[in-house]
Amino acid sequence: MSAIRYGIDDLLRLMAVLRDPVEGCPWDIKQDWDSIVPHTLEEAYEVADAIERRAFDELPGELGDLLFQVIYYSRFGEEQGRFDFHDVVHTLTDKMLRRHPHVFPEGTLGSRRPPGVSAEQVETHLVKSRWESLKAEERAQRTSDGSAASVLDDVPRTLPALSRAAKLSKRAARVGFDWPDACGVIAKIREELEEVEEALAENDTAHAAEEVGDLLFAVTNLARTLKADPERCLRETNAKFERRFRYVEAALSARGVTMRDVDLDTMEHYWQQAKLHDTPISEPPSGDRRP
Repeated sequence: MSAIRYGIDDLLRLMAVLRDPVEGCPWDIKQDWDSIVPHTLEEAYEVADAIERRAFDELPGELGDLLFQVIYYSRFGEEQGRFDFHDVVHTLTDKMLRRHPHVFPEGTLGSRRPPGVSAEQVETHLVKSRWESLKAEERAQRTSDGSAASVLDDVPRTLPALSRAAKLSKRAARVGFDWPDACGVIAKIREELEEVEEALAENDTAHAAEEVGDLLFAVTNLARTLKADPERCLRETNAKFERRFRYVEAALSARGVTMRDVDLDTMEHYWQQAKLHDTPISEPPSGDRRP
């Protein structure tokens, strides 16, 4: 590792050189707003993955990769005379000061909240009500065509579908469009599942697919009701499925066969063992091999 400690100005300079039409990197020169977006999403997920794996030694690098995406967009803005990185920092700082009047009562970095305000007061009154009203004001300011602002405004369309469903339903719930408790959501899930079954009974796969979307949205609402992040719930289930599936593969490999060589009952046998974690591999009932 270099003994030199680089700062943000060095990073901005590096990007300027990379984007220089004469001396820069050909790959970086040809990038634009749209081409970088997939990389931004990928880097954000890699940050989340490092945190979930508690790979904190990898985190500075992953956070740096994510920061580099911000530097990219800032450079595009500067080249087109729209904004630069310092505008990004100013806009963010100004917004956070406005959104935290319970910490910065005068809207300046030097001001501080008065002593004696409890955490409960901040959470229930100063933060939630003020934060939502400020965000509503910001949404209204962004509505330039004269149409009424919606509580669903500014929920990014590029979010993963589960995350966006959770955000949409959370916004709707804030204005009272919600079930009174989890039981109501579960009843909705059953209703949507019945509609999937009805569509399948009619051999209408297109309608069934539509109803599956409704079912997923209802399940996302249940996660929100339980104060769980549906995206994280599914990621954890994905990881669990992968662990168990790999266990089945390894168990069969130890017998000199693959999944294509055995029937579903055999796979289920090892799947149940995988659920027991460290249970030693045992032989399933005879007659399990396919001819």
